[in-house]
Formats: sequence, structure tokens, C-alpha cells
Amino acid sequence: MAAAHDMFEPAPVPTHERILKDEKNDVSSGDMHETLVEPSSENQLLRHLGNRQIQLIAVGGSIGTALFVSIGSGLAKGGPGSLLIGYTIYAIMVGLVNNSMAEMVTYMPVSGSFIRMAGRWVDEALGFMAGWNFFLYEACLIPFEISAINLVLGFWRDDIPPAAICVACIVLYAIINIVAVQYFGEAEFWLSSGKILLICILYMFTLVTMCGGNPQHDAYGFRYWSDPGAFAEHIHEGALGRFEGFLGAVFSAGFTVVGPEYLAMVAGEAERPRTYLKNGFKTVYWRFGIFFIGGALCVGIVLPWNDATLQNADTGTANGSPYVIAMQNMGIGVLPHIVNALMITSIFSAGNAYTYCAMRSLYGLACDGQAPRIFQKTLKNGIPVYAFALVMVFPFLSFLQVSNNTAQVVTWLATLTQGSQMINYIVMCLTYIFFHNATKAQGIDRRTLPYFGYFQPYCAYIALVWMVIIEAIFGYTVFTPGNWNVGDFFAFYTMAMVAFCTYFGWKLFRRTRFVPAAQADLVWDKPAIDAYEAAYNEPPTRFRDEIKAMFFGKKKRENYMGEDPN
Repeated sequence: MAAAHDMFEPAPVPTHERILKDEKNDVSSGDMHETLVEPSSENQLLRHLGNRQIQLIAVGGSIGTALFVSIGSGLAKGGPGSLLIGYTIYAIMVGLVNNSMAEMVTYMPVSGSFIRMAGRWVDEALGFMAGWNFFLYEACLIPFEISAINLVLGFWRDDIPPAAICVACIVLYAIINIVAVQYFGEAEFWLSSGKILLICILYMFTLVTMCGGNPQHDAYGFRYWSDPGAFAEHIHEGALGRFEGFLGAVFSAGFTVVGPEYLAMVAGEAERPRTYLKNGFKTVYWRFGIFFIGGALCVGIVLPWNDATLQNADTGTANGSPYVIAMQNMGIGVLPHIVNALMITSIFSAGNAYTYCAMRSLYGLACDGQAPRIFQKTLKNGIPVYAFALVMVFPFLSFLQVSNNTAQVVTWLATLTQGSQMINYIVMCLTYIFFHNATKAQGIDRRTLPYFGYFQPYCAYIALVWMVIIEAIFGYTVFTPGNWNVGDFFAFYTMAMVAFCTYFGWKLFRRTRFVPAAQADLVWDKPAIDAYEAAYNEPPTRFRDEIKAMFFGKKKRENYMGEDPN
């Protein structure tokens, strides 16, 4: 028992003033690519991710299967009106979470991000629960995306061995995430670019075909909003059924609309985090409007909610993608193949991002003594090697589809992780409320922070109440008469029970207390990060300048001195 207790002893807090002499020499030339920002044994991650990579991770890192395929289940349950309203409301709520996260992360861009902030500023037990919840959430999404790739490949042929696809994905994820973080960033940049291309194609498809540019020359416009109607009935009939349809659309949005947590998890490896992360968080708002709300609008235009084939979307098959169904209904031949090919890159990219985030969350837990210290060890290139080894065990869950229906495996994993995602947002909102109180108690003017969140702390309170309500009711159907099923109950609420057990278990084991506002450690690693930022001699680069330099070999703009280099 004593040995086990020692294994989980918190790592010593670093001395912030220790800045390596080598680091000073490196920054004199403006080259920060190999800098150790936290040079103690606590954090050995390297800051490799530049502005170009961070912006694309912010834009595309969280877009995967749900936006292109699973969104169809929300349409089938709620109809186009409920889908648009549900996605708009949920996007606004996650935007409020983003407003909170941006302020904290740009002020304290540390590895582990909100997980470690929860432990430092709220309660050590909350950080422990948040870390393991986020780790399990990300780790379980990896096999979900691998299974989804198998489903999309089934669009072309159904005799592809699932085991071969599983092995190929596992090997590729391992290569991308172990060689070095700069290759992860570069891979994610190109994969995210493919997602943006796919979204543009689908939006153009919607606009052109609704105006009559289809084989039937049928300018159908918003026809499906009136026939079969804007609001579908789900489970029950009448007003109650339409309300339940709206809830189905909201729950679909809960699995689809994500983003700020992925940007926050790269904080410990971002170059010039106070500038580049700030810009990344700003893109989240228009991304929600264009991608998620726009996607909900387009899906409701191109396909009626009562389409017979749409029921496949709830099981995640490629033929269940609303866009693919609409293309096939119109007799369009080539475009479905292009869409599905790009969809594979999108799904693969999402799995790649989940692998990255799971590794970093486990590493952050180890840094704070809430996971075995062995997961804190990194290679010379900054990769947490043992955290990587444990994370790569989870993709093997995708082999469940070898002996089970692939779509059923996708449904299990999606349902299991959806509740976990809302717990992440609950933790973020709670952490911000404590952070806000701490800044007031310690006399810190929030307007001096790199990012100032307007309408705070009310944004955090509103989002907190919303997420708690959704977490409580998103599995309500198992409690309706005739629908009780033990397996469904545990699929909906397992992660909530795990969160309860990990929080109170750690609280009793360590006898932790809530951190008083006046005693919250708002200094933490700020001196080291301030020194890192101040050591740059060159101004931050614009996103478009980096793109020009990459394609045309032009020099990055050197005279830019503004706060928002985009």
C-alpha cells in the first residue's frame, strides 16, 4: 500500500524562475521550436505547434463522423426545424463555454489545460475526475472513429476485412503521434484542410441542387420544410411528440457540436500561446455558425426527415449520410464517391486528434500526481511515451466489430461517450466560476488578461445549468413506459457514474477541500510562460503569411505588431 501511495504522490511544483540557459540562447535567434517551457521534471512537452497548425486544429480538429453522418439521426427524430433550432441553441451554449475557456487557457497555457486548472483552482478531486473522464472520453472515441471508417468503406464494397482496417488505422495513428508533435500538427493541418474542402463541396451541392441544378432540374428550395413538415414527431404523437423530436435534435447536437476542449489541449505545445491560441479561440464562434448551424440547415434542405433510408444514419452507415442519400435520390453518380472519400479523411483526422488529446490528458494527470508517474516520462522529442502506450490499447476495442455488427459497435461507443462530453463542459464552467472569483479576491483586473471574456461570469453559469440539465435527461427514453433496458441505461449513464465515483473516491482518499478564492494559485507557471513570450524578438506571424510561405516560398511578414495576426 505504501508503494502504491508513493506512486501517486503529487509531483513537486516547479520553480518558475528557472529558465534554461540554452533556452535563452535559442530565443535570441527567434527559433523557439525546441523550447522547454516548463523545464522541471513536471512538464517536458515541447512547443512545436505554429499559428498555421493551431488555426486548422481549431477549425477542423473536432469535425468528424457526427457532422456528416450521425447528424441524420437528429433530422429523422426532430425534422429540419427542430434540427436547426436545437443545433443553434446548443452551439450558443458551447460558445459560452468557449468564452470561459479562452480566458483561462490564454492566461495559463499549460499542458493538461482545464484538467489541471480544475485541480489547482477548484478542488484536487475535481481535477482527478475531470482528467480521467476526459481521458476515457477521448480514448473511447478512437475505436469509434475506426469503426466509422469501416462503415464508410462499406459504401464501395462489403467484403473488406474489418480487422485489416483496424490494424492499418492503429499503425497510422501510432506513427503520426509518436514520431514528433510537429508531424502531428502538419498531418492535422492537411487532414483539417480536407474537412473544409468537404464542407464546401456539401454546401455548394445544397445551394446548386435546391436552385434546380440537379438531374431532374427540380428547384425544390425549402420544400421539405412544408412537406412532410418542419417538425417531426418522435416516440409520441402531437405536441409531446414534437417536443421529444426537438430533444432528439438537441441530443444529436450534443454529440456533434464540440471544439474548445481540443484547442485547449494543445496549449502546452503551442508556440506563442498568448497570441495564437487567442486567435484560435476566436475562430470557434464563426466555425460554430458556419459548420454546425449551417450543416443543420443544409441537411434539412436536401432531405425530408421521413426518408426511409435515413434510418441508417442512426447506425452510422455511409449510406445513412443525409448528403449521400440525397445525392443518390437525385441520381447523381460521381459525387457520392468523392464525398465518401473525403469523409474517410475527416473521420481519420478526428481519430488522430482524439489520440493526441488522450495522451496529453493522461500526461497532465501524471504531472499533478493523479496518475502513476511513469506516464510523465517523455522521449527526447517530447512525446509522453508510456501515456502513448496506454492510449494505443483503446483502439483495439474496434476489433469488437469483427464479432459484432459494426454499426452496433459505433452506437455503443457513441452513446457511452456523449455523457462524458457534457461532463467536460460542466467541469470547464465550474472551473471558470472559481477562476473568476479568484481574480476578484486577488485584485486581478481581468481586462489586462490576454483574452477578456464578456458577460462573465453569467456565461459560465448559463452554460453550467444547461449542461447539467442535458446530462441528466439525455437518456430519459429508458425511463418511459415499455422502454426500460438495462444495457441502454448503462450506455447513457455509465460515464456519469464513473465521474461520481472518481470525484468522491479521490476526495475521501486524499481528503481534499475546495480552494478558497484568495488562495487559488494564479501565479503557477505564469512567470515561465511570460519569460517565454517575452524572449521572442520577432513579431507573431499571420496565418495567411504562413500559407503564402508554405506554397510560394515567400517570407513571413516581419513588420506585423498587432494582437490578432490573421
